[in-house]
Amino acid sequence: MKITNLEILHCDAGWRNYDFVKLTTVQGIVGWSEFDEGFGSPGVGTVVQRLAPRVIGQSVMDHERIYADLYSQIRPAQGGIAAQGLGAIENAILDAKAKTLGVPCYSLLGGKVRDRIPLYWSHCATWRINHPEFYKPAVKGLDDVKALGAEVRAKGFSALKTNLFRFETGGVRGWRPGFGVPYFPELNVDRQLLRSLRAHLEALREGAGPDVDLLLDLNFNAKTEGFLKILRAIADIDMFWVEIDSMNPEALAHIRRQSPHPISSCETLIGLRGFLPYFRAQAIDVAIIDEVWNGVWQSMKIAAAADAHEINIAPHNFYGHLSSMMSAHFAASVPNLRIMEIDIDRLPWDDELFTFVPEIVDGHLVMPDRPGWGTEPNEDALRAHPPKKRG
Repeated sequence: MKITNLEILHCDAGWRNYDFVKLTTVQGIVGWSEFDEGFGSPGVGTVVQRLAPRVIGQSVMDHERIYADLYSQIRPAQGGIAAQGLGAIENAILDAKAKTLGVPCYSLLGGKVRDRIPLYWSHCATWRINHPEFYKPAVKGLDDVKALGAEVRAKGFSALKTNLFRFETGGVRGWRPGFGVPYFPELNVDRQLLRSLRAHLEALREGAGPDVDLLLDLNFNAKTEGFLKILRAIADIDMFWVEIDSMNPEALAHIRRQSPHPISSCETLIGLRGFLPYFRAQAIDVAIIDEVWNGVWQSMKIAAAADAHEINIAPHNFYGHLSSMMSAHFAASVPNLRIMEIDIDRLPWDDELFTFVPEIVDGHLVMPDRPGWGTEPNEDALRAHPPKKRG
């Protein structure tokens, strides 16, 4: 049961890379986890490699002890990239432990609460607008948006999530100033953006019909004033939730008190200490937990605290198929699940990178009973798609 090696692997994922931890035990059992170095997180792999010597020789049965030991090493700089490295290691240990015991990972988490996980189609229109070379057919205007809404309904999904765009003469472009695309640090919201948003949501509703829920992710793309302007502009549109990233729980609570729609947030937070101020401020209706960043075992603690504050949770999941299965085991095990994020637009080679792909039936992920996470990377396929150089 002792860990003998930790290795980092990467592969090409179109506009980004997929990143993995491979953990090997003395019995030859391999535990896997997926992490990410592209979502504002350069250097997670370096953290894993620096911490690996403290993991080698320990038992996969002792993941809580290992986590506490590693946490003591990063305590002066807790959170951020260092904490994400701990999450990547924890998730690989959980996979190896479950495989050692011959059980699915959800058994380690207390067992399944549900067999099927409700899903929403995430980045709906987003990938086809921002990365049309990888995700087809490209979305070039509102007619394409309407057609995509109809596609969501036809494929059996009951919910979709989209983002901010500007529909302009000559086409459409993503609007992500919170991430520097374009560079617009004031994060002000103008009338043209509000008109674009309404037109976009109305086209999705027309295509998807009245029974498909609409979710909107605003990320960090405004400040409190701008978020309130957006909420007022779409007050009459039926929204499942509006997702807002704010590093100030009081500001988010102020927004929530005035919002006609449920508010979700917290996908960029790490550790129970990071979430508690938002729970105490009643700043959110749904807490989004990134179990890739936090580690699934630690995420269970965050979900339990959310439940104690009468808040449901949703996994943050926009990575590869291994991440989707990690999210699914988490979602299957928590009582206070709202819904799970998943990307349906995939790269042409995504499925060949993994031994199993998620089984989706009628907009739900069907939980497998295979040991561990239920899938793992195909190393030959990873080598066939070498990673991009980091830029």
